[in-house]
Amino acid sequence: MAAVKIDNIRKVYAGNVEAVKGVSVDIPDGSFCVLVGPSGCGKSTLLRMVAGLETITSGECSIGGRVVNEVGPADRDIAMVFQNYALYPHMSVYDNMAYGLRNRKTPEVEIRARVAEAAKILAIEPFLQRSPRQLSGGQRQRVAMGRAIVRKPQVFLFDEPLSNLDAKLRVQMRVEIKRLQRALGVTSIYVTHDQVEAMTLSDQLVVMNGGQIEQVGVPTEIYRRPQTTFVAGFIGSPPMNMLKARLERGGVRIGGMVLPVLGLKPGQAEGSEVTVGLRPEDIVAFAASDQGHRMAVDFVEELGATRLLHGSFESQTVVVQVAGSQGFADGSQIGFSVPAEAVHVFDTGTGVRLN
Repeated sequence: MAAVKIDNIRKVYAGNVEAVKGVSVDIPDGSFCVLVGPSGCGKSTLLRMVAGLETITSGECSIGGRVVNEVGPADRDIAMVFQNYALYPHMSVYDNMAYGLRNRKTPEVEIRARVAEAAKILAIEPFLQRSPRQLSGGQRQRVAMGRAIVRKPQVFLFDEPLSNLDAKLRVQMRVEIKRLQRALGVTSIYVTHDQVEAMTLSDQLVVMNGGQIEQVGVPTEIYRRPQTTFVAGFIGSPPMNMLKARLERGGVRIGGMVLPVLGLKPGQAEGSEVTVGLRPEDIVAFAASDQGHRMAVDFVEELGATRLLHGSFESQTVVVQVAGSQGFADGSQIGFSVPAEAVHVFDTGTGVRLN
């Protein structure tokens, strides 16, 4: 086990294409760090530089206190789990898991013990003599994880390992990966574009955009106090409502509505344009439209336990999340209010948080 330190790492491809722009992050020993962001944000490139599969243009990467910029992938003491499983189709499950250890000249007795231990942890003992084509997608991913576990590395690297699975199996495998990481206590770096996956798995969440880090923190902190409009819009499902507004003394004006704001940073000019963020679940809806502020509901999206009210306020689109038991209908007029502590204010030009 080891901490990973990424210090001002850059990756520039031919033609002066900068994929990663001076990224720095410290990943504590034994933690589960998730890199999340849209396609093309640089998260997979960053992971591949940690793995040694991509050269580092500038900056340093260290694993367990050792700088590994010039160290080959096989000598970094890491194990990687890929999106496409990368299993050898002509080998049995046992041989797939044992392959890396045999290349390292590990004694066969130790190989058998390690494979048996990993197979028990992953509940794939009955499949050891099968070939990969005889397994389901979830079972193949367990084998890929087992191949990584038997290495007993300092760091696990996961490159979107659940992308090829169906929705139900992804949820199941998320739980298994988290349980496994906690049981083994191995430092893990996980790449995904799925913000739900990122929130549920991570101890440390790193949100990336355009080759840079937008915010680093624990999932609840990033969800409750996003530092930029990008993070506010990307993390959360359904996403945060982003509304045009103007600053007033102690609050923000959205059309004819004034919302109080807590913790507004000093020096903000009254009347200046800002962007207000409201989480759908933080908006309190009333069936009686004469309470609070009024909103027209265009249609209701049924999700079972919850319902999403899609509508508009002051010509701006708003989504409100309510309990599934609350009876709101398409085309209705409702009232709503927003607690002051749930109002997020951002600079419209820079996208930086102002409260």
